[in-house]
Amino acid sequence: MIRRRLYAEERFSPLARWSFRLALFCLPVVALSAILYRTGLLDFTPAVVTLAAGLGLALLAAILGTVAFFITWETGWLGIGRAIAAVAIAVAVLAGPAAVLARGMMLPRLTDITTDSADPPRFRGLALAHPRESNPLQYPGTEAATAQRLAYPGIKPVDLSATPEEAFNAVLALVQKRHWRILDAIPPRGTRRDGQIEAVAESPLMGFRSDVVIRIRPTPKGARVDARSAARYGIHDLGTNAQRIESLMADLATERRKR
Repeated sequence: MIRRRLYAEERFSPLARWSFRLALFCLPVVALSAILYRTGLLDFTPAVVTLAAGLGLALLAAILGTVAFFITWETGWLGIGRAIAAVAIAVAVLAGPAAVLARGMMLPRLTDITTDSADPPRFRGLALAHPRESNPLQYPGTEAATAQRLAYPGIKPVDLSATPEEAFNAVLALVQKRHWRILDAIPPRGTRRDGQIEAVAESPLMGFRSDVVIRIRPTPKGARVDARSAARYGIHDLGTNAQRIESLMADLATERRKR
């Protein structure tokens, strides 16, 4: 009599396998969107579409990985490790953009923020090198100013008890520290000319550009610093311009208090 051994077939969860593949694939898609945009090989809209595709793949990987986890847990199939890895990778990819979007969706649809809506600093050098398809450099007007006051009441100019030249140098040092690309820097000349710095700031991951202009104007007690930051593309800055100005002004006030 021949004895036959019965081997229990160990199945590997297809969902676990595909969720892990999608999680790995979303990484180069997101990275490629940033690299191609930063190098100028992709315009703003295609870069955003590519980024959205990568984030969509990450979301799909997270959903499939979650389902695969419960299936492998209940059936005993292989693949629970890949399912967990897929969810972990997807969460790591989605966490940052999700936080930015969640915060931005609660804010008004603005792309141009300034500390002086009545007399906003004007772009001069940037106006000559501004892409035609980008957002206009003209300040949007009273409706945007009202929305800004309600959403960002802390956006205000900084008055310094320093000479305009000292204020200009302090602002210039902060701009250089932030690694913004300076396109123009005109120092003040007593009471005859305001100082002005124009620069381009980029977002950390994608390198989305915002145009920044900072004005240093003499006052009877020293100097007043106004700033303006405008997103070059898009219909919503998700609060990044206000955050940029608030950070700059806070650092400027702190720096002057040290002296």
